[in-house]
Amino acid sequence: MPAYLARTTRLPSLLAPAARKGIRQRMLLLRQVALDRIVRLTGVAPADLQRYRRDLRGSDLPDTLLERGAGLAFTRELPQGALLYLLVRSGRPRTVLETGVRPGYSTAWILAGLADNGYGTLTSLGPGPVAGRSAGVRDVGVGQFVPPSLRSRWTLALGNTEGRLRELLASAGEVDLFLYDNGPELPRARFELRAAWDTLSPTGILLAHHVDANVAWKELCERQGLVPQLLDPGPPPMGALGVRRA
Repeated sequence: MPAYLARTTRLPSLLAPAARKGIRQRMLLLRQVALDRIVRLTGVAPADLQRYRRDLRGSDLPDTLLERGAGLAFTRELPQGALLYLLVRSGRPRTVLETGVRPGYSTAWILAGLADNGYGTLTSLGPGPVAGRSAGVRDVGVGQFVPPSLRSRWTLALGNTEGRLRELLASAGEVDLFLYDNGPELPRARFELRAAWDTLSPTGILLAHHVDANVAWKELCERQGLVPQLLDPGPPPMGALGVRRA
């Protein structure tokens, strides 16, 4: 068994009720510009998006994430978790693929959206890199944040290499939603973004975390004749580009 899976998972620290409430509110904090972007990317009716937001506010996922160890470090590093859920609910993807998974924070939000849709599956390639990540994010077991109730739609693919990603893309055929979260290394970012773009379905959407880390996202958007496209400005910023938009 790989060392990063065999290692004893660090137990979550106890949080005061006020701290839990603050982190939960932060998890569900949404910018209107990002919500408008979801409407443009997916074509969802604003009334339906509001319904999905109500579902999200009533969800126990934020509390589950807190119980499994997702504290303030994760809301700082990936503040777009709730947006991932809304994007999945709105776009109703059949095939979702993400790279760079480690504790599974973004994974849990995506899977919650798929579960509430009653449709679609997620494959996560990992484990992701740890360079530059805070200790609170780095020292967590792979997949720790994904509760058993959400795992039926999830495949964890180990062996985070370019060759492994090619295999996953080839077997998927067409991908409806792809999330790049595999670190700041420019050659890897260029490869993954371009390879994923070429396999997206006619309504597919490409997401990239931390697009300010290198020029790969800017280059990809410019190849489509567009300025860099964002789902949310962050920090850190998350890019989003839809095939229909391009």
